[in-house]
Parts: sequence; C-alpha cells; structure tokens
Amino acid sequence: MRPRPVSDHTRVRGAGRDCTLRYISCMDRLNITLDEKQAEKLSRLAERMHVQPGTLARSLLSSAIDDADPDARNVVELLDGIPGAYERAQLGLEQASLRHTVPLDQL
Repeated sequence: MRPRPVSDHTRVRGAGRDCTLRYISCMDRLNITLDEKQAEKLSRLAERMHVQPGTLARSLLSSAIDDADPDARNVVELLDGIPGAYERAQLGLEQASLRHTVPLDQL
C-alpha cells in the first residue's frame, strides 16, 4: 500500500464564515472547523509569526494533545470544558438521523 502524500491546506474566510484546516499525512487526516473569532485569531497569530495558519494550528494542537491527560477519569472533565460541545454533538446526532450528511467520498 502506498502512503498518501503529506499536504497542508488552510482556508481562512471573511466575516461570518468558518476556517477550515486540513492536514493529511501518511497515517492520519484531520479536519478542523473554527468559528469566526478563532479563525481570525489564528490568522493574526500566524501572520505575526510568519507561518501558515495550518502550520501554527498543527503546532498548537500538538501542544494541547501533549498536555492532555489521557486518564479516563479526566476525559469527562476535558470534554465538559469545551464550550458548546454537548450541544454540537446533539446537533450532529440529529443531522445524522435526518440523513443530513456528506458522503465520505465527497469530502
């Protein structure tokens, strides 16, 4: 099996829109959608650091993962600390049950 190529794709759009980061490596693919405020902050930080937003996002996420405690007792606390996570999960379940989804081959 041939490994997939490494790529870095970042799209930061204007007011009222989301930021999409896509990172592909030989092993993993991760898509992250940021709200407008976070996308703008990431863009400003990356500009000040003279790096691409995707590069900075990857670094920030790696640091957060390194600092996260994988102990199962702390996972609920970690998830509870994500603003709106429960509501977004419920919305995702509702959308899936209504078949408001995108086929994987269209991603």
